[in-house]
Amino acid sequence: MRPSRRDVSELRPVSIETGVTKHAEGSCLIRMGDTHVLCTATLEERVPPFLKNSGLGWVTAEYGMLPRATTTRMRREAAQGKQGGRTVEIQRLIGRSLRAGVDRVALGERQITIDCDVIQADGGTRCASITGGWVALRLAVNKLMKTGEVISDPLVDPVAAVSCGIYAGQPVLDLDYPEDSEAGVDGNFVMTGSGKLIEVQMSAEGSTYTRAQMNALLDLAEKGVAELVAAQKAAIGA
Repeated sequence: MRPSRRDVSELRPVSIETGVTKHAEGSCLIRMGDTHVLCTATLEERVPPFLKNSGLGWVTAEYGMLPRATTTRMRREAAQGKQGGRTVEIQRLIGRSLRAGVDRVALGERQITIDCDVIQADGGTRCASITGGWVALRLAVNKLMKTGEVISDPLVDPVAAVSCGIYAGQPVLDLDYPEDSEAGVDGNFVMTGSGKLIEVQMSAEGSTYTRAQMNALLDLAEKGVAELVAAQKAAIGA
């Protein structure tokens, strides 16, 4: 029995509320169980120097956790003077994951920055950030298309992510913190709406796993991502 009493192939309750901030070109609050992430998209008519005059757009991301997102207070990274390695790794993952679903020529020479701020953490914050980040990105691109600044839709496929792992000897979908902290194997799976893989992060945590178990986790991830993409589309009214 899972601590949450969910079936092994069951996601936590998912909700995506859009338009939650006044100023951002796109925003949403994604809730996956007790993991809550605020995702905002900012449009800028500029690109990093290495893309200047290339005709290519850019999508990047920043990620952070509020001090009381977890059971004990964490110091703000700004107070420490630098970002931690985990933060840098996660925001790079979010950025490259979202770029995989973007036609950067169609986007044009402009940048969209996705900010993912974890309000409450209970496992799977990077996956929730990617899933919610795509919704914020979609809303920002919709504004570009509505004004005619972009003619051809640069978002070629939705992007979503989910965690899976081996808990108590069983492959399970969408780990919450009690499972994640005890899982023998855990992984994060980033996929497109059409079922193509963007990135897989899998590691054994004091255990090993077989090819058959890896395939089982991939099957669960496919199911979970399909459900998350349906939630994304419902949130944007598609």
